[in-house]
Amino acid sequence: MKIRENVAISTLTTMRLGGNARYVIDIEEDKDLAEAYHFADEKSLPTYILGSGSNVIGRDGGFDGVILVNKLHGIYVIDSDPAKIRLCAKSGDLLDDLVEYSVKLWNGESYGYSGIEALSKIPGTVGAAPVQNVGAYGQEIAQTLHSVCVYDCRDNLFKHMMADELDLSYRHSIFNTGDGVGRYFISSVTVELHKHWLKPPFYTSLQAYFDERGVTEFTPQVVRDAVAEIRAGKLPDPAEFASAGSFFKNIYLNEEEAEEAKKKDIPVWDGGKVPSGWLIEHAGLKGKELYGMRVSDKAALILINENAKNYADLARARQAVIDAVKEKFGYTLEQEPMELGDE
Repeated sequence: MKIRENVAISTLTTMRLGGNARYVIDIEEDKDLAEAYHFADEKSLPTYILGSGSNVIGRDGGFDGVILVNKLHGIYVIDSDPAKIRLCAKSGDLLDDLVEYSVKLWNGESYGYSGIEALSKIPGTVGAAPVQNVGAYGQEIAQTLHSVCVYDCRDNLFKHMMADELDLSYRHSIFNTGDGVGRYFISSVTVELHKHWLKPPFYTSLQAYFDERGVTEFTPQVVRDAVAEIRAGKLPDPAEFASAGSFFKNIYLNEEEAEEAKKKDIPVWDGGKVPSGWLIEHAGLKGKELYGMRVSDKAALILINENAKNYADLARARQAVIDAVKEKFGYTLEQEPMELGDE
């Protein structure tokens, strides 16, 4: 087990902000977990679980604790029948690698199993997917999640938890709420996919992509390629541009609120969802520079760290966006990425 001291959080997260972490431990095998948590307990230090760092904002004060960096890897088939398949992926694998694996498998009739192909190119690890119940283009991990294997640091043992035990909803699970925060280290994730292709109508931008190109055959690979191209044209790559991916959650309205929004020509999608990116753009902020952060000119939901000096700069930029949307539309945006460290 490798232990590092005084590591800059900015080097571990894609927004590239944050002070030093007192200790960082790379978790490369399941057996490292008990030892790592024992190390933290002996020193009476808190722990924080980190994957690729694409949905985490580092604070300037650093973290006086132990960051556990997830480097568990491996994707394999558990079982299958003529209609479906179960795949297990270690939590440190990239979610996009699992998607790629699933669309290239032979299903007995053609290549590819369906269920997560619209999650292509989402930055982050497999382990992060249940935590935030990640979703895109009409799919979310809750629709195919079968179970997870976790290390429970309170009880000091591994457990299997079924999907219906995880309280999954929009960007919500037991892993990011209440007593579950920090209690569980997700070791692996099992998804159940099927061989039936998706059918139209698709999510608005995906449907437009297919209509413009006359696409009528929707294999998992075709959907994956389309989503990848759409995302490449709209969303900056965190590896190239310092960002945390989608920065604000979408707004959800009840039926009465949705009707009022439609009267004001505010787009309301299925389920009462108002896209926050639309609100930010129509508040006049798309492409604007704010305290060293730039609202992406491709997708206003993204904040890019161009030359912000610290977390305080990001906080000022975030508040400027929240205030502008609140003033124009009356909605209060909420940050999506989690935060790590002291201010």
